[in-house]
Amino acid sequence: MDPNELLRVVDAIHRDKNIEKEVVFEGIEAALISAAKKHYGEEEDIVIQIDRASGAIQGSHNGVSMETAEIAERIGAQTAKQVMIQKIREAERDALYDEYEELRGQLVTGTIQRYEGGAATVTLANVEAILPRGEQIPGETHHPNERVRATVYEAKKAGSRVKIILSRTKPQLVQRLFEQEIPEIAEGVIEIRAVAREPGYRTKIAVSSTDQRVDCVGACVGVRGNRIKNIVDELAGERIDIVRFSDDMQVLVPNALQPAEVEEVILCQMLGRAIVLVQEDQLSLAIGRRGQNVRLASKLCGWDIEIMTREELDDQIEQAVVGCRRSRASSRNWLSGWWARVSFPTTIFR
Repeated sequence: MDPNELLRVVDAIHRDKNIEKEVVFEGIEAALISAAKKHYGEEEDIVIQIDRASGAIQGSHNGVSMETAEIAERIGAQTAKQVMIQKIREAERDALYDEYEELRGQLVTGTIQRYEGGAATVTLANVEAILPRGEQIPGETHHPNERVRATVYEAKKAGSRVKIILSRTKPQLVQRLFEQEIPEIAEGVIEIRAVAREPGYRTKIAVSSTDQRVDCVGACVGVRGNRIKNIVDELAGERIDIVRFSDDMQVLVPNALQPAEVEEVILCQMLGRAIVLVQEDQLSLAIGRRGQNVRLASKLCGWDIEIMTREELDDQIEQAVVGCRRSRASSRNWLSGWWARVSFPTTIFR
């Protein structure tokens, strides 16, 4: 191969396939060595190097130098080309894998191509990805040629290809949409501290502000709710609760249970558990439909939360006290009976 032509090929592959030139050079060298060993034998000592600046090919066989013409003649152009194509495909696959492995959890935009067995094939900038049925928002439907946003869930090598799995159910999707829609988050003025999500139904997101002049909750909601509306529309109507974050659990737990009103929070630090007292008329609101509100609040805070009224707490305390008394009385009766049944040898007391 002409050195100038070789350099043009390397440059074209670098630009079109987004593969580093050094990787392409190494792939071609490996291909030539592999092809040469097929001709000379696998055990032979073959060294082939390409000058990165001039494109000139130099090689040796068992320490004996080979000219460029000899390399081409001995190896065979067709064999070298086949191995070279294989190596370049492997390099292209590895570059694609590295690119999407770095994008894991990040937001990407693609176009729905087709549906197969409930899974959607999505065309991204340089690869086709899969949006499985289990990673789609429940009740959501898409159509061919529709644009869709999702996060990269997984990238894995499959032979000569890279399989990209997308997701619209992970909490990262909500976080990335907030980062995209709320300028203050992108600028670092507002920080997302925690996200808890049940896709298709409800999400709770805790935010804080590094600038006391900026209302973190109000900024995320936007004027007349225009900012949060864009995110809700993207999530097919999923309800989103934005709460103010605090390092103090006495503050964060009531915030996380909004819109319910909390009377008191009793924390058990050793167990990581919180007992939350509410009025009778706030009980169902605090628990939520099928326990959703308290479940999401627990995920958001990282604590087990139990909701009850003050009357229920008093009843439980009373039952515990009565049970403790009975246990003590039972223990004393058992000990007395055991002592009466034991007969000690008289020699012990002499």
